[in-house]
Amino acid sequence: MEARARDQMPRDHIMTARARGYFGIGVEGVSKAANVGALLRTAHAFGAAFCFSVGPGWDARAARAADTAATPAHVPLWRFPDLAALELPQGCVMVGVELLDDAVDLPSFRHPLNAAYVLGPERAGLSPALLARCRHVVRVPTRFALNLAVAGALVLYDRLLQHGRFAERPVGSMMGSPGAPEAPPHGAPRFRRTMPDWLRTAADADK
Repeated sequence: MEARARDQMPRDHIMTARARGYFGIGVEGVSKAANVGALLRTAHAFGAAFCFSVGPGWDARAARAADTAATPAHVPLWRFPDLAALELPQGCVMVGVELLDDAVDLPSFRHPLNAAYVLGPERAGLSPALLARCRHVVRVPTRFALNLAVAGALVLYDRLLQHGRFAERPVGSMMGSPGAPEAPPHGAPRFRRTMPDWLRTAADADK
């Protein structure tokens, strides 16, 4: 109950202030309801404008066990029976997420301002017909396929880093962090009483 209560806390104003454009995320041919539920919850957390699925195969009631945020009650969920029925908002670019050799590595990808990301099952992946409808195909550069919800979370986080409005990272990892040492003052070094032997030797040599 506590987890569900936290998920339902209103945080929309945070995402609205930080992110530009909009996005949706969906699946094709996924049968594991728990994976779909976890992806829906992740999409809701990142501020998705809509979610969708293509083809039958997952049980909405079973997905609720993983989707503790009750995403369909807050975010539009479109269930298309097949690929021919799939429709997206005008100007929304479809981006496939698939571990293909010719896919663009996610860290090098420029996310469209308005996009719909689609993922397939871990083993079979996206169908050739759906890949043909994607304007872009990206891959999370890992050794093997990730869990559906994990891959979706990485893609959405990467989008947030790119289209979000956050302060720049500090140049050094210690700068700005609690307990970080202060930067040394500019100018010549100061010595409390006497000049160190190594510096006195160098000074005498210059005379």
